[in-house]
Amino acid sequence: MVNGWWEIEIHCESALEESILWRLEQFGCRGSASTHDGRHYRIKSYIPEGEVHLLDLGALAIGCKQDALTMALALPRVSWQRLEEEDWATGWKSHWKPEEIGDRFLVCPAWLEPPPSDRLVITLDPGSAFGTGAHQTTQLCLESLEMRIGGYGDQAPPPIIADIGCGSGILSIGAIKLGADRVYGVDTDSLAVIATAKNRDLNQLSDRQISVEMGSIEQIKTLADAGIEFDGIVCNILAEIITQLIPTMTEVANPKTWAILSGILNTQASEIAALLEQHGWIVATLWKRDEWCCFNVRRS
Repeated sequence: MVNGWWEIEIHCESALEESILWRLEQFGCRGSASTHDGRHYRIKSYIPEGEVHLLDLGALAIGCKQDALTMALALPRVSWQRLEEEDWATGWKSHWKPEEIGDRFLVCPAWLEPPPSDRLVITLDPGSAFGTGAHQTTQLCLESLEMRIGGYGDQAPPPIIADIGCGSGILSIGAIKLGADRVYGVDTDSLAVIATAKNRDLNQLSDRQISVEMGSIEQIKTLADAGIEFDGIVCNILAEIITQLIPTMTEVANPKTWAILSGILNTQASEIAALLEQHGWIVATLWKRDEWCCFNVRRS
């Protein structure tokens, strides 16, 4: 039984966030949460006390600072403190409040009563999965879904969507609440699969509306080979993984398929755009927020 946890807190520039989150995941942390104020981020992450020693934490701090030096960024401030089990389990929740995203969404923590609103409420308990709505890439994806799905219903059949790297399930839930017919979610992290299923149930959606399983684009291709036509694809993961997915993503698309791709730094946009065009996709819009961007693409 875990009796104590290390809470690791890192203050850094926004351009360093992706690198630090990767280091924390490799370190073995069970979950991370980011808050930001302009260019600066505060990242908190947690790991069981018995799994690491003080020397390990020191090495983690050195690694984060080396990344900053390599990228010519200001050195991050890294600190840690010990928490009791009860403190860890409830402490981070006190910092997360209901948040309006785009024109139509309100993301509300599952342990809070949503405020009165005409918006579409997404009730969420992310656990250790990515996707609370606080990150710019998640917000850009939800706003893109508003644009893509908002016109369905009267004009065309509701779309069927693939959510690759579904995380907490926030994009899958958002798509259904906008009017999508069905979402097939996949993720290589078993905790994300559990989180998506849990949040689907919290939002009183059926497993017919959102089905989720372990895996990646290969599972989506299997469904496409079986005759399921995907009208849309959403993918909010790292750019390095997106580049690997694009060729197979093309194989599961039909002539009218659109896609929303995020998790991409502005500095990586040209490379992604060239690869998309090489595989027969047209960039309809490129939305940016701080250091991040989101591609809205369609088949050529």
